[in-house]
Amino acid sequence: MGRLNREATREPVKVNRYIWQAALDVLDFMPIETIDPFSGVIVKGFGVPPGGKIHYRATIYVIDPALEARSLRVSMQTKSGPVNSATMKEIENAILSRARQMRKADGLS
Repeated sequence: MGRLNREATREPVKVNRYIWQAALDVLDFMPIETIDPFSGVIVKGFGVPPGGKIHYRATIYVIDPALEARSLRVSMQTKSGPVNSATMKEIENAILSRARQMRKADGLS
């Protein structure tokens, strides 16, 4: 009963709206499979980036309301297996850069 009670009272994750939207923008070449702002999870289906040949799939976790690297985790796969960590880091950096641009465009520093 304790476990069920904890799950029933669990509060939704507060996500950073700029990171959330930036993740959707940066990975817009992938179709959305699942999107849940209450858990902070975006699952994108296989898609090929512009000018690319490899199909990628991604799961994005926005886990904190702060616009910081610790608020974002990206997991990616190809049809043949996981993507190397350097590529995932590049995607995370692209999402964070886009999020900062969006916040700045809103007049926030």
